[in-house]
Amino acid sequence: MTADDSFGRLEDDDYPAYTMGRAADILGTSQNFLRAIGDARLITPLRSKGGHRRYSRYQLRIAARARELVDAGTPIEAACRIVILEDQLEEAQRINAEHRATHSSTPQTAA
Repeated sequence: MTADDSFGRLEDDDYPAYTMGRAADILGTSQNFLRAIGDARLITPLRSKGGHRRYSRYQLRIAARARELVDAGTPIEAACRIVILEDQLEEAQRINAEHRATHSSTPQTAA
């Protein structure tokens, strides 16, 4: 991998660039919180060759949303479920908008 390849990955939201410690620092939370949301299957960190957890920016955004809910008093398991449902709803809305855009540009035939 060249230096140019490495710099290009910094723009990739899915590149697992952050160690568990750094991710916890960025989120202002504990490593145990990251383990707990991993156990709840909200996020699944990738593993380095040495077996250490690595997180992407996308995963940190998901974890930050869960932390907001937990900080507001929502139990962690419920917070994880809420975030999963929010993510599913956002995806369904995106697909629905694409479907509407595709079918609104297609000429309708008379029945």
